[in-house]
Amino acid sequence: MSPALVLAASFAYLLLLFAVAHWADRRAREGRSVIGNAWVYTLSMGVYCTAWTYFGSVGRAASSGLWFLPIYLGPTLALLLAGTVLRRMIRIARRDRITSIADFIASRYGKSRTLAALVTLIALVGILPYVALQLKAIASGVAVLTGGSGHATHWWADSTLYIALALAGFTVAFGTRHLDSSERHEGMVAAVAAESVVKLLAFLAVGAFVCWGLFDGPADIFARAAAEPPLAPLTGLGRSRRLPGDSGPH
Repeated sequence: MSPALVLAASFAYLLLLFAVAHWADRRAREGRSVIGNAWVYTLSMGVYCTAWTYFGSVGRAASSGLWFLPIYLGPTLALLLAGTVLRRMIRIARRDRITSIADFIASRYGKSRTLAALVTLIALVGILPYVALQLKAIASGVAVLTGGSGHATHWWADSTLYIALALAGFTVAFGTRHLDSSERHEGMVAAVAAESVVKLLAFLAVGAFVCWGLFDGPADIFARAAAEPPLAPLTGLGRSRRLPGDSGPH
């Protein structure tokens, strides 16, 4: 695809998310919240499925079969206790006017500033590689669509830089403008929920194309996989296998 077309479509999608967030913020100021229901909050949890999900989960399934499932089963099981845990966290945060995880942990130990600084540092060091991975996934996706290499010769020609700036601007505009324990960031939640709908439709579209476009349904896929010895481990919790032409680590 043309790089200009991919870039235009990407920014059009980002502008759509800006519009959704702005609309939700305006409705919240008018006292007509659009996120005050379980469906929107459930969809907003789709932020867990990031750009790397399309690469990592599919790659994991292609090399290790069903071993990709624990990545999602863990958080799903954890949500069984979410009601109790989150209720207590929210009550403490409102009582002590806490706005960050560093303040929350420090408040449990005498509001130690040293501990808060340490937690902030650990969170920063821990999250940076993951954020870099997400940006790499987006840049790799653009490279796949445009047929490029994904590597820029100069830093100002790197699409990842502009993607990071755009996402940072979105977060500042709708996520961190006000540091208040009662702030609900309705625009951000609504945008994430809208994006989750797009993700679900994308997954379903690809799944339908594979099942009924490339094959004759799920039964045909499992039958063909079982008939091919190299593919048999992919239908169970088999050992990791290498794909043809794949020389890198998994």
